[in-house]
This record gives sequence, structure tokens and C-alpha cells, in this order.
Amino acid sequence: MKTYNIMVVDDEPDLQMLILQKFRKQIQSEAYAFLFAKNGIEAIDLLDHGANDISLILSDINMPKMDGLTLLKKLQEKENQAVKTIIVSAYGDMENIRIAMNHGAFDFVTKPIDFKDLEITILKGLKEIGYIKESQREKRLLIAVQQDLDIAARIQQKMLPQDFPPYPNRDEFSIYAEMHAAKEVGGDFYDFFFLDDTHLGFVIGDVSGKGISASIYMAVARTMLKAIASQIHDPAECLKKVNLMLIPESDFTTFVTVFYGVLDTTSGMVRYSNGGHNLPYILRQDQTLEQVENTGGLLLGKIEPVDFEAKQIQLKPSEKIILYTDGITEAMNEHEEMYEEERFEKYLTEHHDYTQDKLLRGVMADVLKFTNQAKQSDDITLLVLEYYGTKSV
Repeated sequence: MKTYNIMVVDDEPDLQMLILQKFRKQIQSEAYAFLFAKNGIEAIDLLDHGANDISLILSDINMPKMDGLTLLKKLQEKENQAVKTIIVSAYGDMENIRIAMNHGAFDFVTKPIDFKDLEITILKGLKEIGYIKESQREKRLLIAVQQDLDIAARIQQKMLPQDFPPYPNRDEFSIYAEMHAAKEVGGDFYDFFFLDDTHLGFVIGDVSGKGISASIYMAVARTMLKAIASQIHDPAECLKKVNLMLIPESDFTTFVTVFYGVLDTTSGMVRYSNGGHNLPYILRQDQTLEQVENTGGLLLGKIEPVDFEAKQIQLKPSEKIILYTDGITEAMNEHEEMYEEERFEKYLTEHHDYTQDKLLRGVMADVLKFTNQAKQSDDITLLVLEYYGTKSV
């Protein structure tokens, strides 16, 4: 059982004796422990030099050297909400009692002290202190959790490519991507990597759910795909293998959608496979917008076996492919209206001449303007790849 430490500040020796007599049972059971000070100066000195975990202070108003009202001011300066003060005053001294309450006193009792009333007042004060300490404990836990989430968010961002342009010495293409989590950490991811000198793999994924569990699954899925892609260059076979590996890592509600493509930097040919993900768009030379044709295959991490299909699309110089997650099209404003594909397509078409980074950030800004005051409900990820072609020598 917890022992509550109570400091009694009074210059009358008789009060010490009465306190020790009236609360003898609580002292013997170690429910209460009392410390005594003759005035405010002694009380402050005890608090500053090792008085252990004082919860409650019972203080007279009229004392030599430092009275109770001055003591209250000093205690307020310490800004410790978990220490409460009960003022003892002469009956009828309402002016000083009013001043004491204005200076932060929790409650008061009058002389001659009714010890039954004092006991009730002490219990009430300790109960209030219990609430405050619990609140402070929960706040500390929340701060610790937030610090952990901040660290996790930084780690997650570092897992995704952040340096753009990523390949400054390559002039056949340019690529830009960003992920904005709805919470501190998210389940969306993107990546790009060379399979050999002329083939660039690029991927976007969306894990079911949000938060810590989604971010962990995201890290697993991304790592598996990149590792398998280095061994199996065919996108369909790669997704098939990743799906089989992810199933043991998935619970009842966890899965991931993935679009994975491989760009031949010498020809502009993209071979791709889709695992239940939103189909990318292509901005053509003639400023038209078309959606990539779907392939056979389902989301990853749930169903075994699944046969994935690969298809090809041809990119010509200055054409872009835009990969995205449904955090864009399903973004909602305060009227619960969704951004939707039509608005997304309109923005892409009207800003076809933007560079990759400008186009991506323009889409993000347009989504934010649309959602206005509504809270972001899902992770938002975009990847824009533009093919420039190979220069003849």
C-alpha cells in the first residue's frame, strides 16, 4: 500500500501532538507519514533538501518568519500540480481564506480543528492528487510513445529513397517520388533500383491499414520485393514469389497491393505486373492521358497460389508514367466528398508540361486544397517517371 507523505506547517507544538494522536491508525498502517515544520521557511527548506514525495501540505496562515500566504506563493512558483495545500485559519477569517484560495490553496479548515472534517478534507485532497499523478503518468507515457513514433517515422522515411535526382549521371530518364503518411508512420511505399545497367525497376505499394503494424508490414514487403527483383527480372514471376513469401507474414486483415514495372532505358519499353493496385496513368507526347491496362493477378499476402501476368507498354521520349496510391483519389473533404479519379486526371492533363517534381507537388497541393479542413484519412504516395530516350552519338 502506498504511503502518503503529509507536511504539517504550524508553530504550535500542541497541533503536532494532536495530529499524531488522531491519525495514529493511519501512521501505524503506513497509510500516512507526517513531517512537521514550524513556519514557511522550514517548509520550503524541507522541500528543497530531500523531503520525500510530499503529496499534501497542511499549513497555518499565521506563523512567524514566513506566514501561510507567503508559503502558498512560493509553492506556486514551484509549479508542482501534484502537491496540494490545505490552509488552517481562525474561524471567521474569511478574507485570508479567500486570499489563500486565490493563491492556489486546495481547501481549508478552521480552528478549532474538527479532525473528522480534516480527515475528509485530506482524503479529498489525496484523491485529487491521485488523479493528477495518474494524468501526469499518462502524459509521460504519451510523450514517450510520441518520441518512439517520431523515431519510427524518421527511420521509415530513410528506408525510402529521398535524394533526388537519384541518378544524376543518367540522362535517359528522371524519377521523383514522395510518401506522406496519414499518421506518424504509414503503410504506403515506393522504391526504384537498377536490375542491371539498362533496366530500372520501380514499384509502388499500399499496405492495408495504417500506423505501426502497417509500417512494419510495409518494410517487410518492400525488402522482399527488392531482394526477389534482383534475382527474378520478370515482374510477374517476381510478384508471384513475393506473394508466396508474404503469406506466412500476414494476419487475417493484412495484405498489400503492388504495381511493379521494369523500364528498359535503351528503348523506353516498360514491362509490368499489377497486384491489385490502382492502375498508373501515362501522359503521352500529344498531351493525352491514358490508363495502363490491367494484368492478371490479385493483391499480395492473402491467396495462394496466384498467377500474375506481365504486359508491356511503350514510352516515347518526354512521356511520363504516374504511379499513385488511393490516398489521392479517396481523399475526402469536410463534406465527405472524394477527390476521385476525374479530378486527378484533369489535373494531370492540364499540367502535362510540368517536370516530375513540380507535377507531383502540384497534385499534392491540389489534394490539400480539396480536403481543406478535413483530416488526412489515408497515406498518400506518388511516383512520377519520365522517359527522355537515348541520345544518338
